Amino acid sequence: GREAERAPGLAPIDAPARLAAAAYARIEAGALEERGLEALAGELGVTSRHLRRVMNAQFGASPIDIAQTGRLLAARRLLNETALPITEIAFASGFRSLRRFNATMKDRYGAPPSQMRGRKAIVRGETFTVSLSPRGDYNIAPILEFLRMRALPGVEIGGAKTYARVLKWGDALGWIEIGMGPKGLMLTLSENLAPHLRPLVANVRGAFDLDAEMTTVDAHLAADPEFGADVKREPGVRMPGALDGFETAIRAVLGQQITVIGARTLTTRLVDRFGLKCAGFEPAGGGELTHAFPDANALANAGADAIAKIGLPKKRAETLHHLAVASADGKLPLSRGAIAAGRAALATIPGIGPWTIEYVALRALGDPDAYPATDIALINALGRKGETLEHLKPWRAYAAIRLWRRAAKKGIRP
Repeated sequence: GREAERAPGLAPIDAPARLAAAAYARIEAGALEERGLEALAGELGVTSRHLRRVMNAQFGASPIDIAQTGRLLAARRLLNETALPITEIAFASGFRSLRRFNATMKDRYGAPPSQMRGRKAIVRGETFTVSLSPRGDYNIAPILEFLRMRALPGVEIGGAKTYARVLKWGDALGWIEIGMGPKGLMLTLSENLAPHLRPLVANVRGAFDLDAEMTTVDAHLAADPEFGADVKREPGVRMPGALDGFETAIRAVLGQQITVIGARTLTTRLVDRFGLKCAGFEPAGGGELTHAFPDANALANAGADAIAKIGLPKKRAETLHHLAVASADGKLPLSRGAIAAGRAALATIPGIGPWTIEYVALRALGDPDAYPATDIALINALGRKGETLEHLKPWRAYAAIRLWRRAAKKGIRP
């Protein structure tokens, strides 16, 4: 029956809306072009038939139609805002051939792509900026604070008003910067990342939780005496996601049972030893970006013994190596929305326990109900152990973020 087709881990209260939102984010990131509908449905833990039905009910369009619209919008944006050749734009937008691209654009907009170029197309080597439209009022400060506390020197710059980082996407190594501008939330990219605009925007939307229904989340938390005053004082505290799921998993393992500052020190050593050096990027917000976080292949090839030399116990280094090998082999689905598949894959890695799984589910998989109950900072902020906040399902991740903020304000080192 229909009940059996539901994704594991999705609470019945909001399962269709959450499933549709997760699928939409993955489609925008190019999932249908990469692997097709059956694979996407499997990643989300449902049948393709059920996914089609839910998408039609929620958006009035099929997954294929949604993907086509995403391709067209990405193409228009690239035509208007970059100097990329039209052939590159066709493939960057997700079209399989230039002929199909030209025909589809002419059919939809009444003109071929060559007649749709923006008048201010940038020259190569520059940056370009696109606006991001969050759902509802957007308070960026809590996410910036969270990222600033954890920013890796050379890889990230966490500012008071912006966040910038080096990003490797496919073969392109560039940087991005996110912050509030005069026209709202803006994303600036180095021009070499332009061919990856569509999946990058989807990724940033997830990492900064732009599509959350915060009125629903806040109403749910506000009904609990533990969070009522907190929500009233500061509404709209969103969930800080991840721009790179593999990086988040590695950093979570490095952060097991130590403080954020201790974890940052170890991670900086890992980056210095195995990360990719790049030409110093200087985002508008200031500072310099010099390294990309090591990818799965780099750590898989390095081996556990070499990883241990940054100052890790052998077992911890082996866990990092297992993670890297699984990721390099395509057996570690850590993209946003792959909640059931990602949790299951993490559970098979030696040295990864409940805290790490919950933390990675919250940050990388976008699980709004993830809750690392054994986290010392959460326990200290609540003032009691063994609390799993079952009554706050399906939004416990948002409770965790608020408790981490409470801990940081009290001077408790998370």
